[in-house]
Amino acid sequence: MTIERLDAGPRMSQAVIHGDTVYLAGQVGAPGASVAEQTKAVLASIESLLARAGSDKSKILSATIWLADMADFAEMNAVWDAWVGGKDAPARATGEAKLATPDYKVEIIVVAAR
Repeated sequence: MTIERLDAGPRMSQAVIHGDTVYLAGQVGAPGASVAEQTKAVLASIESLLARAGSDKSKILSATIWLADMADFAEMNAVWDAWVGGKDAPARATGEAKLATPDYKVEIIVVAAR
């Protein structure tokens, strides 16, 4: 079975496709933007990568969300809930972690079917 990589670089690929499974790298929004703005940007990146991989948000199997501060949980969830739309919600975990730079407030990693 072949492995396809999207936007591959020397350190990482933005997406890796193996069979009918799509693995996305952690997606982040513009540094310094609000949690809501970063979440919207992340979800747009996820949709774009999934489309390029032959998938879409309805086929997301799992999502791991990292917040720089759990105090932002409700703000992120408001954007997430509107995006998911109450349908095809994936398995999900959310935790707090130091992200690559203090300007990042949210990072989302997904695995989807094709």
